[in-house]
Amino acid sequence: MLSEFKAFIARGNVLDLAVGVIIGAAFGAIVKSLTDDVIMPVIGAIFGGLDFSNHFLPLAAVPAGTAATLEGMKAANVPVLAYGSFVTSVINFLILAFIIFLIVREANRFLGKKEAETAPPAGPSEVELLTEIRDALKK
Repeated sequence: MLSEFKAFIARGNVLDLAVGVIIGAAFGAIVKSLTDDVIMPVIGAIFGGLDFSNHFLPLAAVPAGTAATLEGMKAANVPVLAYGSFVTSVINFLILAFIIFLIVREANRFLGKKEAETAPPAGPSEVELLTEIRDALKK
């Protein structure tokens, strides 16, 4: 069983997947920082100082003395509907999806050019071959 496991792990696609997951997690952290630290403050400034990450709706009575922030509500165990965090997560996802789309598009374009360069020259089509055979038979 240990040898089968070694063979499974040593397969190229498993290693590629592991590298992809690790790079994806790091890339996700970069996109989260981009969204939280760069894009959301700009959007907040455009919309009059809105901070989406701190928008929530309490779903129960708020105890006296609880800070009116999302962290304060969570610390007081008040159930909240944190729609601002959701908006931020959606923006994170859209940015990440768009960047991955651009990377895949460029990779496909690069690989397509490379395949076109290494592709063997196209021979005659079936119609041309059949025409040559017919002409040869007529002679």
